[in-house]
Amino acid sequence: MVQPCVYILASERNGTLYVGVTNDVIRRIWEHKSDAVDGFTKKYAAHRLVYAQFHDTMPNAIACEKQIKKWRRAWKLELIERDNPQWRDL
Repeated sequence: MVQPCVYILASERNGTLYVGVTNDVIRRIWEHKSDAVDGFTKKYAAHRLVYAQFHDTMPNAIACEKQIKKWRRAWKLELIERDNPQWRDL
């Protein structure tokens, strides 16, 4: 799906979290899961997509991503568990 998206990856339930933004969530999640790019998610094995929020425009998605990145960890956990209480890989 080619649409701006803010997403959260986790290494496991209550594990390491990664907040990102993309305009092609399928491609980007594949890149994370296959370790195609060196970086945070590869180092910490954060490959489970636990949250996704779609936006109409990329500037809106980027603003949302920046806001969530500033949040306390507890708030991020609440966001995930509100829509995905089992922490399933979406």
